[in-house]
Amino acid sequence: MKRSAVPFVAILAVAALVGLLVYGVAANGEDTTIDEAVAKQEYPQAPSLPLPVLGGDGERSPADYAGQVVVLNFWASWCDPCRDEAPVLEAAQKRLEASGDGTVLGVTYRDATSDSLAFMEEYGLTYPSLRDVDGRLAAEYGTRALPETFVIDRRGRIVAVSRGTVDQDFIDAAIDKALAT
Repeated sequence: MKRSAVPFVAILAVAALVGLLVYGVAANGEDTTIDEAVAKQEYPQAPSLPLPVLGGDGERSPADYAGQVVVLNFWASWCDPCRDEAPVLEAAQKRLEASGDGTVLGVTYRDATSDSLAFMEEYGLTYPSLRDVDGRLAAEYGTRALPETFVIDRRGRIVAVSRGTVDQDFIDAAIDKALAT
C-alpha cells in the first residue's frame, strides 16, 4: 500500500511555522539587558541620540546633560499612568533644579506635538522634553510600554530603572543613588 506524502509535508510545514512563531516571540520579546545590568550594579552607559526639542528649536540628547543627574522619562499624552506620575516627576525636577544637580528629561514616545504640549501645560511640567517620533531612542532603552524611567548618574551610566509608573520613594532613592555614584 502506497502512502501519500501530503500528511508528512503538512506536518513539516506546521512544525516550520511553529518554529518561526517561537523565534518571532523570542526575538521581539522585552529587552531586559539594561535591567539585568543595573540589578547586578554593572551600570551601563546610557544610550543617547539627538532628538527634536518639544516646543522648541533644534535638537538635544541625553548626552548633552553630561556631568548632571538625569531622570530620563519616556511618556505620551495618551498614557494614563503617565498622568499619575507627572506630579512626582515635576517634584523631582524642582529638587534637581534647586540643587543644581541635574534635570528630569522627558521623551515623548510616538505622540503628536500638540497633544504633548497640552499635556505639559495641563500638568504644569517645567522640565525639558524631546520628541522620539519614530521610537529610535526608546528602542535603544528597550522601551515598549509607557511610562518608563531611567536614572542616569553624572558619568552617563544608568543606575536605576522603572518600567512602569514611578512613585516618590523610587525617585528619591534613585536620585540619591545617582548622586552617590
